[in-house]
Amino acid sequence: QVQLVESGGGLVQPGGSLRLSCTTSGSDFSVYDMGWYRQAPGKERELVASVTSGGNTVYADSVKGRFAISRDNARYTVYLQMNSLKIEDTAIYYCKMSHRWFPYTYWGQGTQVTVSS
Repeated sequence: QVQLVESGGGLVQPGGSLRLSCTTSGSDFSVYDMGWYRQAPGKERELVASVTSGGNTVYADSVKGRFAISRDNARYTVYLQMNSLKIEDTAIYYCKMSHRWFPYTYWGQGTQVTVSS
């Protein structure tokens, strides 16, 4: 049973920073593409950033230049460094894990990020 556990969310003031972590208990982490998604109240879940098993990254336009996704295959962990946070970044952030070749997809339980003064 693959499990993903997110951590690092919290309350931060506008302009502040947070680093989210997502650690999996599964094996073969290196063959999975990893992504961070978020869902704000009343809105659809949206992609924030992703990193493939090969290390290629994609970012939503709204976070380019402010967020950075990275992965540590030895620690089975993906990170999302969030800088210059804005009120509109407030959402529940979810980690997603997708196998590179097979239709296996897993989601974490989410971590709340609140940006407020």
